[in-house]
Amino acid sequence: MGLSVPVEYAVAVERYLDQAPIGGASRRVYRISLAGWAWPLAGKPIPLGRDRRGAAPPVLPLAVLDDPGTGERLAAQYAARTASAGARTANRELSALRGAVGWWQDQDWLQADPTAGLRHSHPAAPGAALTGEQVSTLFLLPASLREHALWRVLYDSGASAADMLALDADHLDLSLHRVRAWAGVLPGMAGIEWSEGTSQLLRWLLAGRTWGPVFVTGRRAPARVAADVCRVTGRARMSYRRAAEVFTELTRPLDPAAKGWTLHQLSTAGRARKMTRHGALGGVP
Repeated sequence: MGLSVPVEYAVAVERYLDQAPIGGASRRVYRISLAGWAWPLAGKPIPLGRDRRGAAPPVLPLAVLDDPGTGERLAAQYAARTASAGARTANRELSALRGAVGWWQDQDWLQADPTAGLRHSHPAAPGAALTGEQVSTLFLLPASLREHALWRVLYDSGASAADMLALDADHLDLSLHRVRAWAGVLPGMAGIEWSEGTSQLLRWLLAGRTWGPVFVTGRRAPARVAADVCRVTGRARMSYRRAAEVFTELTRPLDPAAKGWTLHQLSTAGRARKMTRHGALGGVP
C-alpha cells in the first residue's frame, strides 16, 4: 500500500527525493529541475536569466499532473527549454520529472503520466569555433571579473571549461602562467599555459587566495554544502552548467541567430589560435 497522498507538488517532490538513492549534490540538481517544472504545470512562464534565481515556484496541487492538458503544457515547455538551454539540459530536466512521476505512480498518487509522449532531443553538434572578431567583441562585454578571467584563460590556453573550473588556486603557477606540474594536480592538466595578461586577471580574481576553487559562485554556499567551498569567501565552486548558462545568456545579443555562443566554441577558438601560432614558429613551443 502506498504512502498518504501529498496535496502539494512541492511536498511530493521532497518525498521523492527523500527516498531516491542519490548523493547530496545530485539531490540538489534534481530539486532545482523539478521545481522548474512547477511554472509550466501551473500554466505560467518560467522566469528567465537572473530573474529565475531565487524566484519562488508557484504552489500547485500534485493532482494537476493528471489533468488532460498537462502533457501539452509540458511538451511546449520542453521544446522551449531545449531551444534556450540546449538538449542536454532539457533532457536532464525531463529525466528528473519522468523519474519522479514514475515513483508517484507507484505510490498510487497519480493515474496518468504526462511525460509519456515526450522524447529526448538529440544534442546539436558543437558550433564552429569563434572567429577572432567574435572573440574581440566578446572581451568588450560588460561582464564580471570572474567571467572575463574564465573566458580569457579558455581562449589563451585552449583548455576545456570543465577542466579549468575544476582547478584550485594552488594548482596555478601565476609567475610562470601555467598549471603547476607537480603530481597533485588533476590528471592531464599539467602543461596548460596562458599569457601574463591572463595571469594578472587571475591574480585580481583570487585577491590573495592560495587555496580553494579558482572560480566560485556569486553567493555564499548554503550551510549544508561542505565540499568544494572556499574557506575565505564561503562560496562554492562554480559549476560548468552555470558557467555555460552565463556565457550563452551574455553572448546571445552578439549572435545573429540570437541563440548565444558556447564555451566549447571559445575553447576551440583558443586551440586553433595556439596551433596557428605554433605552426608560424616552425614547431617551436
